[in-house]
Amino acid sequence: MDKRDYIVAKDPVSEKLLEGLKERQDVNATRIRKLLDLPDLSRRENSPIKFIVEKILGMESFKDFDVIEIPEIVSVRDNFDLLNASADHPSRKETDTYYISKDYILRTQTTVMWPFYLQKENVLKKLNGEGEIGLLSYGKVFRKDEIDRNHFPVFHQIDGLYICRKEKKIIGIPELREVLASITKAIYGDKVKFRFLEDTFPFTDPSTQIEIKVSGKDKVESMKEEEKWLEIVGAGVVHTQVLSNLNIDPSVYNGWAFGFGLERIAMVKMNIPDIRIFWSDDPRITSQFKNIDSQYKEVSKFPMTYRDISFVVPKSMSLNNYYEIVRDYAGNLVEEVKLTDKYEDDEKFGNDKLSYTFRIIYRSPERTLTNEEVNQIQEKIIEKTKEELGATIR
Repeated sequence: MDKRDYIVAKDPVSEKLLEGLKERQDVNATRIRKLLDLPDLSRRENSPIKFIVEKILGMESFKDFDVIEIPEIVSVRDNFDLLNASADHPSRKETDTYYISKDYILRTQTTVMWPFYLQKENVLKKLNGEGEIGLLSYGKVFRKDEIDRNHFPVFHQIDGLYICRKEKKIIGIPELREVLASITKAIYGDKVKFRFLEDTFPFTDPSTQIEIKVSGKDKVESMKEEEKWLEIVGAGVVHTQVLSNLNIDPSVYNGWAFGFGLERIAMVKMNIPDIRIFWSDDPRITSQFKNIDSQYKEVSKFPMTYRDISFVVPKSMSLNNYYEIVRDYAGNLVEEVKLTDKYEDDEKFGNDKLSYTFRIIYRSPERTLTNEEVNQIQEKIIEKTKEELGATIR
């Protein structure tokens, strides 16, 4: 392959939708604007996320791979349809994905780089001429999820893709495992313990994953034995149907692909206990990260406080809808939301209702919270829970 090209992909529809978001005042638009306004930590100087990206980009095996930057607003077609996600795939649900319209979403994976890259005329010319292409893409992705120290609605991924003529090389899991092992060792060192497991993804077949053995007293003591192995990457041989979807002949070409979760890698590598730390602007925190081998030391264990809330809602409600409300008003001041009780009582609540009790744990990684500010946040959450979910507070 020739030297690396840097590509910035654009989508006029995405740009128009982004402008439209600025005018909208609905809850969903407000929520999405906040997420889009967050910085891309994979491109932010002295961010642990950027250190991981730079390590991978600098590897000899990827020196000729192109790098593409893609829009954060993408089509359902590019994000799901072309990548072989079934019509009933869970990630398509509005309870899991941020929809801007019925046809456009906030990207849920950097794998969506495939359609943007493989439909470019100069890329296809390069593939036909040289018989191979390689690509890397990284940045923010967006998913609705639970609230704890390991989850945040915005996180970062890096994806890799390699396609070549079959006459040049037949791609299989053994070749891919060599690539994944080299990345894992480059980040964690040659002594890292890892294992391969089978997996399933819509866009690769067969598929695999790597789990690494988590070490270190702070990380291991509170973990169950099965939790001491942590998945860091999903990968596989590019699905023939996806190649066909992208007008690449699967009888002529084959390839491999991978996707790493960057926060997960950095948390283990740099001993970071809480995903919110990545977003901190506190110099006591940010000054600790100087390179990929930096180790985080807790600034101080600020006290936590909690508030319980019980409410009755329709059985059809997704818990992610409640978590979104909590994030809207508590932001980075919420450490975790625990479901402590769930039950139904047809006589008391009706046959289509459920009662939930949650414990919202508040703690800032930067300062001590006051009861007054926590109470104000909690009141807003209660108000919006009634308003948006039709909940009856108990």
